[in-house]
Parts: sequence; C-alpha cells; structure tokens
Amino acid sequence: QVQLVESGGGLVQAGGSLRLSCAASGRTFSNYAMGWFRQAPGKEREFVAAINRSGNSIYYVDSVKGRFTISRDNAKNTVFLQMNSLKPEDTAVYYCAAALSASRMSRDGADYWGKGRLVTVSS
Repeated sequence: QVQLVESGGGLVQAGGSLRLSCAASGRTFSNYAMGWFRQAPGKEREFVAAINRSGNSIYYVDSVKGRFTISRDNAKNTVFLQMNSLKPEDTAVYYCAAALSASRMSRDGADYWGKGRLVTVSS
C-alpha cells in the first residue's frame, strides 16, 4: 500500500501561482511513477501530469503545458505540482496518484490515490 497526502492549493486570482505537494508513505516511493489528476465540478477526473521514477520523463495534458511543472524529491518521498498562470478553468480538486508507469498513467489511471485538494481560481 502507498498512502498519499496532498497539501497546498487554495484560492488564487487568475494569473497567479500555487504549489501542490504530495507526501507518500508505505512502499518505496522511488519504485512508483507519480502523477496529478484533477476533477472540476460536474466533470470527469482528468490526467494533468506524470513523472517517472527517476524524474527524467515527464508528461502533461496539453492544457497545462508551459504553465504547470511536476517534480519529485525521492529523498523526501514527495512530488510537487507548481502551477503558474492559473486560469479559472483550472479550478478543480487535484489528486495525487501513484502508478507503476508514468507513460500509461494518462490512459490507465493510477493504483493509489490521495484524497484531493481544492484549487480555486477566481476571474
């Protein structure tokens, strides 16, 4: 089992920045690819970003490319999502996720999930 606990997020004006963190515990963090998903009100959960175990392969959904950055610190068992130039359409509950493959996460989802953190972007 992998336990994932997100922190950060909150309310920000459009154009602002926020950072999400996700602390992992349980099985060896460096054995897992990590990612972020989000679910906006009334919409299905969607893939946002993923990073492989070593951190040298990264994937983003097109809508966040150039604005969001995923990173990880294997020594601290933590993954981050830096969100810049936020837009109202980025408003959602953001979920940290762990899986065996970063490249397949956008298609297959994840094996472990955090409880989510709300990010609200006002216009």
